Amino acid sequence: MISGASQADVGVLVISARKGEFETGFERGGQTREHAMLAKTAGVKKLVIVVNKMDDPTVQWSQQRYLECCKKITPFLKQVGYNPKTDVHYIPVSAYTGANIKDRLTEDICPWYKKESLLEYLDNIKIPTERNVDGPLLIPISDKNKDMGTIISGKVESGKLKKGQSVIVMPNKKSAEILQIYYEENETQFAVSGDNVRIKLKGIEEDEITPGFVICSPDYKINCVTEFEAQLAILEYKNIICAGYNAVLHLHACVEDVSITALLHSVDKKTGKKSKHAPRFLKQGDVAIVRLETAQMVCAETYADFQQLGRFTIRDEGKTIAIGKITKLIKSSD
Repeated sequence: MISGASQADVGVLVISARKGEFETGFERGGQTREHAMLAKTAGVKKLVIVVNKMDDPTVQWSQQRYLECCKKITPFLKQVGYNPKTDVHYIPVSAYTGANIKDRLTEDICPWYKKESLLEYLDNIKIPTERNVDGPLLIPISDKNKDMGTIISGKVESGKLKKGQSVIVMPNKKSAEILQIYYEENETQFAVSGDNVRIKLKGIEEDEITPGFVICSPDYKINCVTEFEAQLAILEYKNIICAGYNAVLHLHACVEDVSITALLHSVDKKTGKKSKHAPRFLKQGDVAIVRLETAQMVCAETYADFQQLGRFTIRDEGKTIAIGKITKLIKSSD
């Protein structure tokens, strides 16, 4: 889910209108909260909230229940970082009967909803257009396979590429050539920032690539580090977090073991000011500047330079513990 969300501009978050199911998903630790949080952290700019199971006997296309679900989730989405007026859209559906998926609702099924169906809305949605086309080429590799050569999948986060172009795969600094580019199953001559593509590479073997590696142009190689400083927000965690805490880092398409090696400053959530003294520990709801160290080298940039390559999530025991953004890269002396 994290890997898929990191490649998307728009997300569809399905919630259940059935009595009890919505509440279970939305309570602390529920999947609805976690998926909304991960979507925002992964860079999904707009959310379509699909209120499903409207045909359920406990709902029966009740406008009151629909509005109740929308009203309860809206403040949380605002807290996560979405603007409810511009970034969020709600649609009632029944996936079981197909109502309001492709065809609009009829008067006899639901007299109070007169707007477009889910597929109509998705067909007409305006995709955010701010693309870093003129920036350096950066493509985090999300998947790989072998099919008459080495093929990788990923989203062009910055820059543009064309057939025959020479590239560098980081962090192992392997040179390769772009043999073919596939966009939406069709072969194309070039791709630009924002495109999800499959690329056939020449000069590099499949076993020399791991998801989380990044394709760059030879004149700009992405930073590769094992240590960095970041602003970290602790979301939901019952215990306290001290230096030495180990978890799993999700950074663009990269998944790596990580350790918090030092707590540097507390951050005031209202003013953004850093404390002079380092906190002894962090608890749920805290924001702090911390130093992290990964087990293996990771490709990263600061959040200020490249948002998609500078934001991350920390997970432990299958749950999202914290979200963060990289403020400073600590490069090794070599």
